[in-house]
Amino acid sequence: MRPVLTAFAGGLIAISASGVAMAEPAYPSIEALGEALFFDVNLSRNRTQSCATCHDPEYGFADPRETEAGRAVSLGDDGESLGDRSAPTASYAAFSPRFHVDKDGRYVGGMFWDGREADLEGQAGGPPLNPIEMGMPDKASVVARLQENPDYIQSMQALFGADLFADVEASYGAMTRAIAAFERTDLFAPFDSKYDRFLRGEVELTREEELGRLLFFSQQFTNCNLCHQLKRSAIDPEETFTNYEYHNIGTPVNARVRGLNGIGADFVDAGLLANRVVTDKAHEGKFKVPTLRNVAVTGPYMHNGVFEDLRTVVLFYNRYNTRAAARQINPETGQPWAPPEVAHSLSFAELTEGPALDDARINALVAFMKTLTDARYEHLLED
Repeated sequence: MRPVLTAFAGGLIAISASGVAMAEPAYPSIEALGEALFFDVNLSRNRTQSCATCHDPEYGFADPRETEAGRAVSLGDDGESLGDRSAPTASYAAFSPRFHVDKDGRYVGGMFWDGREADLEGQAGGPPLNPIEMGMPDKASVVARLQENPDYIQSMQALFGADLFADVEASYGAMTRAIAAFERTDLFAPFDSKYDRFLRGEVELTREEELGRLLFFSQQFTNCNLCHQLKRSAIDPEETFTNYEYHNIGTPVNARVRGLNGIGADFVDAGLLANRVVTDKAHEGKFKVPTLRNVAVTGPYMHNGVFEDLRTVVLFYNRYNTRAAARQINPETGQPWAPPEVAHSLSFAELTEGPALDDARINALVAFMKTLTDARYEHLLED
């Protein structure tokens, strides 16, 4: 039987199965334990990297570190390895539904760009064992690191049972449950952006921001909300700005990253098709629709960080709705937009629904997306 936490005048005290009083755990709640684990670099092979390294709470829970590839992908614990996909923000990740097939036969939810883990617990267990991320050889090695810390032993036994460490799978699972519990706290999802304050009547939007809002939620003038709206309402107080579906929008290869990470020019990122439960080649090249919460401060953009600027992303989408020659040029390279990495599965209907946008409307959409920045990150916004 696990020890239980009992309230008393001075706080909490653990009572063992035999009724003997134990010292108060260093981390008396699963969320507090998860917070400590989230920031613990000792859970990586070389003791240099934690969850927070690639999901920095000071930078929108994304990775702010510069590498040879800029900030497009993350550097591993070994100080050399570069990934092939960007680290998505962990903010608002708790709102993603478990990976499933909806009533229309679409894959929805899950974690990572390809949904390969069903929930936050599964996501939390991935990076420690990834050889180009935290690099631990196996779960037993991670559990051994946990047991180096007496506070973890005491707290995890109090929370999950005195015999927890007799079972590696149970111990590893307890760690992932704790990290997931921390990621479900309001720290990750405060809903306090300018947009949220606008919905509550606390602030007004500028004329440009208001135009962007109207365009974004329009069923006629843009196609943004086809994928970046959870519910068909412009006043949902918990809007996460994604429908959690998977789409191929024609993202090109990030040639700079591929030239540095050793994967090779012939590799094709299969996206959703890389998920072990997805076998239909029609899903090749599809990636999870990301939240737009904090999007203005968590670039570079797309699953591979190929675009640096948020305005470039809007221009990229706009290219599908215009024949203007100037709109077929990537402003970051001065060259025509590169071809999709995977072309056969493009979400063509969604991409081409909506008219071409002029500069004023493009700028307005960018201005509106900046209002989705949580208050604590507003100082990171570029003027």
